[in-house]
Amino acid sequence: MNTPDFFNALLSQQATDTNELSVEQLPFDFLPANEVVIQVQYSSLNFKDALSAKGLNHVTRTYPHIPGIDAAGIVLNDSSGTFSEGQKVIVTGHDLGTNTSGGFSEVIRVPSNWVIPLPDRLSLKQAMIYGTAGFTAMYGIERLTRELIQPESGPILVTGATGGVGSLAVFFLSQLGYEVIAASRKHSEAEFLSSLGANHVIHTDELLNVSDSPLLSRKWAGAIETVGGSLLDAVLRQTKDKGAVACCGNILGNELTTNVYPFILRGISLLGIDSAFCEYELRKQIWAAVASINYELLPDSYYKTVSLSELEREIDHILEGKQKGRVVVEIR
Repeated sequence: MNTPDFFNALLSQQATDTNELSVEQLPFDFLPANEVVIQVQYSSLNFKDALSAKGLNHVTRTYPHIPGIDAAGIVLNDSSGTFSEGQKVIVTGHDLGTNTSGGFSEVIRVPSNWVIPLPDRLSLKQAMIYGTAGFTAMYGIERLTRELIQPESGPILVTGATGGVGSLAVFFLSQLGYEVIAASRKHSEAEFLSSLGANHVIHTDELLNVSDSPLLSRKWAGAIETVGGSLLDAVLRQTKDKGAVACCGNILGNELTTNVYPFILRGISLLGIDSAFCEYELRKQIWAAVASINYELLPDSYYKTVSLSELEREIDHILEGKQKGRVVVEIR
């Protein structure tokens, strides 16, 4: 297939106060010289995308830049010979959309070892309803199972449960037979979380408003912890013996102040989730696990679909903490 001379993309450019966003037509050589050229059909919006788009937290070093850490589409050509023309593929993580032109674009050009064949049970759109959020959620669950945390072990806590990672963790865990405790600051979203499979919905303050005792009452066998900071400390101190906590977020801060007793007296494991840079074969394994979930049980209201021209409004929403569920970007 021929590569285009020009393509449309959401371009972020530096301005006085905050970056300006606009849909622009760009020349093909704007893209980096990598092996695989992909015609993007769908992308999705993540918190990291919003930071990159608006020039926040030093996520992206150089502008102008095309954000978008997720992409699903069709291979136009591959100079490495790894993928066939017309093959359906997924790209998530690595440097896509961070400092390499990303998925909010009709075309991307990426290294072959970033590209994952689309699993048989997923469509391109379904893959982006999940995207990096779903991949990260499933990666956390896979890490819990490595620590022998099974449904019979006891309930699993999910923090930040209305966000992308948290909400999909609730859904996946429920489908896999776990009892799920969903924690959120949003009182109004209890029904939404129950529709995803949460057995219990609690306010985040119930986790935080506890004593500073080194150990607290045992409440869950494991956790998918998406918030970080003081909440991670509180979660660790309330985890059952031989439990495990998968950590994949830092909304409350990137520092952890805790004590050693959960680890040396209860044998708890703190698990790091490196979803951007995990190994290729593990990445394929996790996507296969995502594809094994019955997508048809995900509520229709869980996501919305927007165009590139509508994306700036959604970026503002996610930065304001107003996003619920997922935003899918239809590119073509």
